[in-house]
Amino acid sequence: MRTTRIAAAAAAALGILLATACTTDTPTDEADEATTEAESGDEWFVQADYDAQLAQRDVEPEGDPAAPWLQAIEPEWVDTAAFAQEGGDATVCFSNASVSNPWRVTGWITMQQQVEVLQSEGKIGEFRHSDAGDDDDQQISDIQAFVDSGDCDALIISPSTTATLTPAVEAACESGVPVIIFDRGVNTDCAVTFIHPIGGYAFGADAAEFLVDNLEPGSTVLALRILPGVDVLENRWAAAEEIFAGSELEILGNEFTGGDAAEIKNIVTQYLQRGDVDGIWMDAGDGAVAAIEAFEDAGAPYPVMTGEDELSFMRKWQETGMTALAPVYSNFQWRTPVIAATMILAGEQVPAEWVLPQDPITEAELDQYLEINADMPSLHYAKFGGEDLPGFPDAWQDR
Repeated sequence: MRTTRIAAAAAAALGILLATACTTDTPTDEADEATTEAESGDEWFVQADYDAQLAQRDVEPEGDPAAPWLQAIEPEWVDTAAFAQEGGDATVCFSNASVSNPWRVTGWITMQQQVEVLQSEGKIGEFRHSDAGDDDDQQISDIQAFVDSGDCDALIISPSTTATLTPAVEAACESGVPVIIFDRGVNTDCAVTFIHPIGGYAFGADAAEFLVDNLEPGSTVLALRILPGVDVLENRWAAAEEIFAGSELEILGNEFTGGDAAEIKNIVTQYLQRGDVDGIWMDAGDGAVAAIEAFEDAGAPYPVMTGEDELSFMRKWQETGMTALAPVYSNFQWRTPVIAATMILAGEQVPAEWVLPQDPITEAELDQYLEINADMPSLHYAKFGGEDLPGFPDAWQDR
């Protein structure tokens, strides 16, 4: 399930030599997989990873279910004794891709609250961060600046895109600083730990399976996507394509929206002008309400729809009574990297690939999660996992 296989596929498909330092795959295995994926024409679909993620949805995570940000699915533990330090004054640095959407804003608030707890407990000292504003070049520069400073005892990275950030991550690993990757992946295994929920395949499959199960054969589906080139997003659509291909649904198109509500509404309106749209598949919940409003403006029946656990979508879902599902890319994962940094600096074992639970919110759970988050703003995410942090609820309300 490691992302080095994606790197191999991309190299074969695009004819580009991508760095694969620290890989644990054999050259023969990489070549075979690269050939298979290149022939399929989709470097973002790896059958073994797809199968593994779909199976992990049914695996009971290890750890306390009351703290899902500390749970792990099928962990393989790695020794971090080489990074152990005395005292609690370590400087932890964080290179963030951006806070350019509500999911990332929610998570960034949660991370800051977790940092304050760890500082008060004397587990870390200074916490430095940079925000690349979704600019690959800026993030590469940010990472290099952290490395060059020599001040970071641990470096957390949430990459803006996958292939482009890989060399910068490898350079950080080579500096000797323990590197922690989370959220989006890169094409190298050199980080001490890669933290993420089950993954994009699981998210995309949850959504696609729901549409297949709740639409009649021959129904039409429009797919709305945010942006290309990010592994977790590309994997979501790759999984959906795989499931839709085995169904009798008609896929009208898959459109990139940039997560812009006006663009989403415009795209959906145009498709409705051409004919019926029975279902909406989304690779993220940003702008989901705008898509629903397009149906309302057109006087069309509500679609069967998948969004995300953003409250604006969930509240609209409850209000309309439409048939829907909220797939989840667990926002509580923003707590895990800083906790992992303290574990690594204490010489404690961490999973090499720290896979967190990822369960969609169903209609049966909708009222429960909306009640829990009743005082939260619309752009908040229901499964943010910060209710026990000292800043709750004010920190998230005052965003």
